[in-house]
Amino acid sequence: MDKELEIATLGVRAGQVRSQFQEHAEALYLTSSFVFDNAAQAAARFAGGEEGMVYSRYTNPTVAMFQDRLAALEGAESCVATASGMAAILATALVHLKAGDHVLCSNAVFGATIQLFSNILGRFCIETTFVSPTRVDDWRAALKPRTRLLFLETPSNPLTEISDIAALAKVAKSAGALLAVDNVFCTPALQRPLELGADLVIHSATKYIDGQGRVMGGAVAGAKSLVGEPMTAFLRTAGPALSPFNAWVLLKGLETLQLRMTAQSAAALELARWLERHPAVERVHYPGLESHPQHELARRQQRAAGSVLSFEVKGGRAAAWRVIDRTRLVSITANLGDVKTTIIHPASTTHGRISPEARAAAGITEGLVRIAVGLEAVADLKADLERGLS
Repeated sequence: MDKELEIATLGVRAGQVRSQFQEHAEALYLTSSFVFDNAAQAAARFAGGEEGMVYSRYTNPTVAMFQDRLAALEGAESCVATASGMAAILATALVHLKAGDHVLCSNAVFGATIQLFSNILGRFCIETTFVSPTRVDDWRAALKPRTRLLFLETPSNPLTEISDIAALAKVAKSAGALLAVDNVFCTPALQRPLELGADLVIHSATKYIDGQGRVMGGAVAGAKSLVGEPMTAFLRTAGPALSPFNAWVLLKGLETLQLRMTAQSAAALELARWLERHPAVERVHYPGLESHPQHELARRQQRAAGSVLSFEVKGGRAAAWRVIDRTRLVSITANLGDVKTTIIHPASTTHGRISPEARAAAGITEGLVRIAVGLEAVADLKADLERGLS
């Protein structure tokens, strides 16, 4: 498909392959295996000498359509889908790292990501150093001869700190390391890390790519030499595969991705400005606000500021929980990326398993509340939050 097409068009059209029936919507192939014409073809497919479907753990037409569409949206040569976002991060690590290697990771990433790098990969003698997402010099100073991967989320979770992707790409290249960017908060509708110098883009498709909180999924996108060839081999052996049904749902999500991200970003900006003026709120973290420390960087590398914001309530945990508990419209859940607005207390949930010292270093206070803005009327969201704030 024409690479010059706009994001909205790619989200609807890219990657589709029609069967002999010429269906207009993408077909859902619910099958575990595929039939061969003869023994010779079976041997050729298993050996990789002939392209084609073999087994849905690593080849399936519906999954392939999702992978090709997301690759087109990210401007990537290749994309491999996984069962979840965490499976995508694990696959990236196990494909590109070995015992004795060193990882630099932002200290402002999802709590489960911190657990994965520090605890699980640590058991296999892969060392991780956590650094500030915004201080490029800290990344440069923390490099070691064994550094093989730099990993970050931008905007970060939950403080929406913005990392300078282009600058960190130069740091990674100077060390002969790969730069992987978790693009979950922006998606390719708002940000394309590969264009800024990243080597790999990670997705939890569970979030905005689905967009309606229905299924789990993940993906890694990048050059074919880094993704398609080695990661397909990993999926074939290790098995963290995306189901065809989930891939079909995610394909439907990609069709409305740009519309949703644009509308939800606009709503989040309106809500963030209202919260910033509220007397019960100490501080609002949202890159669309002029008060955000990386506001200008966000304007340069993102098309909009996204739909996730967090704010610090005066009064600590008790006040934060009161705001959450008095909502009647907003959903109290840790998931984000839904058309339904969600709210959560990060210090006791998403980041509750990391140490108090690590939370403090990441700026996650007891009064912090995270909101992922959906598609409800902003006036109704304000009224719902006002119950607890007042």
